[in-house]
Formats: sequence, structure tokens, C-alpha cells
Amino acid sequence: AAKRIKGEWSSAAIAGEIASKLYDLTSHAKNIEDQPDNSTRFLIIGREEVGPSGKDKTSIVVSTQNKPGALHELLEPFHRRNIDLTRIETRPSTSGTWSYVFFIDFLGHVSDENIIAVLDELKKRSSDVKVLGSYPQGVL
Repeated sequence: AAKRIKGEWSSAAIAGEIASKLYDLTSHAKNIEDQPDNSTRFLIIGREEVGPSGKDKTSIVVSTQNKPGALHELLEPFHRRNIDLTRIETRPSTSGTWSYVFFIDFLGHVSDENIIAVLDELKKRSSDVKVLGSYPQGVL
């Protein structure tokens, strides 16, 4: 990230002190982690869609009302189609009382037939579905 922003106006990166020195960048804050053993998820955000690589992940945001079984209704289509969820987080929605937003990552590309079918089902079962994007899986 530090190497990539070198020379780009109004860009920033989260990187260690060594990267700051190596690429002659100005550090604006140190020790920004809230847990000493944390891990950071790095993203490159763009406006262009990324085609399937054969080993992809997709990230979506789904809004739903707080009612018994709401989360089950959202997750059931993934289970039925054997789609592996890799991350799920929930946050209260800023749009209204007692509604929630789920950030869901799963294996597959938005152009895959089974993913298209799941997204169609989610649109019928939720208040809103937004596809944040599909991208090649990261290498750990």
C-alpha cells in the first residue's frame, strides 16, 4: 500500500514505520491498532468490476427488520446452495430503529449462477441488498 501511494496526491496507506522510511512517506499516526494482536483487512476500492478469476469472494450488505428468524432467512439460501460464508458482521442501521445491516462475505463471484440465484432470493427476503464487489481471494 505504501509503495502504491508514493507519488499519488491525496492518498493514504496503513503501513509500518519501515515502509514509511523506505518510500519516504510522512507518518500521520503511530500505534493505531486497538488490540496489540490485531489483524488488518486491506482493500483496494475502485469503480470497475473485476471479472471472475475462478477463486473469488464476494462482499454484500443486506438490510433487514429485527424480527424472529430474520438472520435465518438471510442465511438459508447460502446453506441450500452450499455457498461458504467467510465473514458475517451485524450493525444497527442508521436508517431506522430496530433495523439491522449485515455485512456478508462468501466464496464465489457475482456472475456465478448460484450466486445470482442467492442474491435474487435475498432481494425478496430483505429490505435492501447491495453488492460491494467480487474479487480474487487474498493469499495469506
